[in-house]
Amino acid sequence: MAKTSSDASNIFLAAIFLCLGSVVLGAQAKNVHYYDFVLREINVTRNCTTKTILVVNDSLPGPTIRVQKGDLVYVKVHNQGLYGVTLHWHGVKQPRNPWSDGPEYITQCAIPPGTDFTYEVNLTEEEGTVWWHAHSEWTRSTVHGAIVVLPQEGSSFPFATPDGEHIVVLGSWYKEGNSLNEALDLELSGGSPEEPHAAGYMINGQFGDFVQFSNETTHHFFVDYGKTYLFRIVNAGVSSDMFVSIADHNMTLVGMDGAYTKPVVFSYLMIEPGQTMDILVSANQSPGRYYMAAQRFSSEDMIYDEFPHLVATAIIQYSGNYSLTSPPSYPNDTLPVYHNYSAAASFNQQLRSLGTEEHPVDVPHNVTTRMFITASMNDVSCPDDSCYFGDYKDATAVNNISWVDPSVDVLQAYYRNISGIYTADFPDFPPLMYNFTGDDLSSSLVMANAGTAVKVLNYNETVEIVFQGTNLVGASAYHPMHTHGYSFYVVGLGLGNFDNETDPLVYNLVDPPKVNTFGVPKRGWLAIRFRADNPGVWYWHCHIDRHMSWGMSSVLIVKNGDTEETSMRPPPSYMPPCTASNSKDKLFGGTGQNLKSDI
Repeated sequence: MAKTSSDASNIFLAAIFLCLGSVVLGAQAKNVHYYDFVLREINVTRNCTTKTILVVNDSLPGPTIRVQKGDLVYVKVHNQGLYGVTLHWHGVKQPRNPWSDGPEYITQCAIPPGTDFTYEVNLTEEEGTVWWHAHSEWTRSTVHGAIVVLPQEGSSFPFATPDGEHIVVLGSWYKEGNSLNEALDLELSGGSPEEPHAAGYMINGQFGDFVQFSNETTHHFFVDYGKTYLFRIVNAGVSSDMFVSIADHNMTLVGMDGAYTKPVVFSYLMIEPGQTMDILVSANQSPGRYYMAAQRFSSEDMIYDEFPHLVATAIIQYSGNYSLTSPPSYPNDTLPVYHNYSAAASFNQQLRSLGTEEHPVDVPHNVTTRMFITASMNDVSCPDDSCYFGDYKDATAVNNISWVDPSVDVLQAYYRNISGIYTADFPDFPPLMYNFTGDDLSSSLVMANAGTAVKVLNYNETVEIVFQGTNLVGASAYHPMHTHGYSFYVVGLGLGNFDNETDPLVYNLVDPPKVNTFGVPKRGWLAIRFRADNPGVWYWHCHIDRHMSWGMSSVLIVKNGDTEETSMRPPPSYMPPCTASNSKDKLFGGTGQNLKSDI
């Protein structure tokens, strides 16, 4: 359910209800929107198998939030599910307000079952498509949806206004259903190298024609000949980079992660988990039916094939009178195969920011803080014989530190000066320098330290981070790094080990893409820059949830500036408590609910 109001008194009352700090934001916002998100378990049938899953407002994907740039949104989350949950507004800067950012154990603890919590989502810089999703364990596999941010009143798209719009949400399906988090916790606690794997992929909650028993529910996008449509694509998949192509139709990329790009024509997309893309598609082919197809891009070594080889499909169907006896056309010549590394690299190398007067590029040039961060597969010790596979368990790490969730969220500990929750000593460089992308690396390099280490930045520092992929345990792969509270400029990327003398010479400091999620290439490096102008506590992590759960994450704490306008806002009057009753690994209640029937 959604309601919208521009009445000044309603804005004022709503802001007062949440906290005094919202009054100013409410008064400045162009429009204020109110959404109710009801989370509960329902029965869902896919591939002739019924599972119980948690969804929002009885839909998969969940509802789309539709606003204009500069608007303010209040989302009241009613948790009627069996376990605690949080929501994150992916790609939304949330200036000075980490209290509504959402990652569990970073900015809040979970919303307990039977309670509610209201998020304040302030759309300030974003324009285009961003999205929302659960940020507690792997609940986002079924709890997610799109956010459409239209231009402000008096402004327009930086391209011809499209004739129509379609939302495309790519998702993962797990055979565990509502027991996914239970299975995940069991594997993590025992040190198993096998976390749950997706059983398939979906477009707008449906598998499509190439999965058994699914052709009756394949999603259709209806178009008229001669018109141009804006497709807003979200990769909500839990752990999967995806190739996407449309039979006989090119796609013009015009936006990414809530920012506009220079238009580039592609026959396929490579979209990483967490990314969003805005593409224009002209319905200029013979009236008929055409498949949109999405399949996994597996950046692991080619010998690894333990992933679904099923292709998710939707149908783009032209209006008009024509025969439907022949099957839709399939993108045989344009959809890359699973391990096509060069196709992925070629796609990423063509991305550029729009760079116009209305949408300028502001790359920091005078860098004050430089970090070099390795992203790797590792092992960590198992204390007290807790792992049934031995003394060590699989982990991931950044600069040899594998993240451990604290018992109290980092934001509360920072704001209330609670000691013993985290350490402010995340290193700017790895402990050892070696041939990061080489083969047969020494086993002595594999062990990492488990900890809760954060990086502290002064307000308005200009930061460059070089992420270096490694081939430890022969497990190099793409790592889509996502920052909360910030977008960043991708100023460089390449294969092999980063060379701090020659590689910066070829940085793009003119029109690099501005994004919030971008992949460290397999056996390669990624260089990003941003200005630390958003005070607060902000999570950053690999958006492949398998890697995040193993520890590939950390936190940026950005100190306050010298004024109220450059300082973190105070907390709202209520935050979900950090108690044993809503801690991770704890399921609530039983399964004897009245469940909604199939969707």
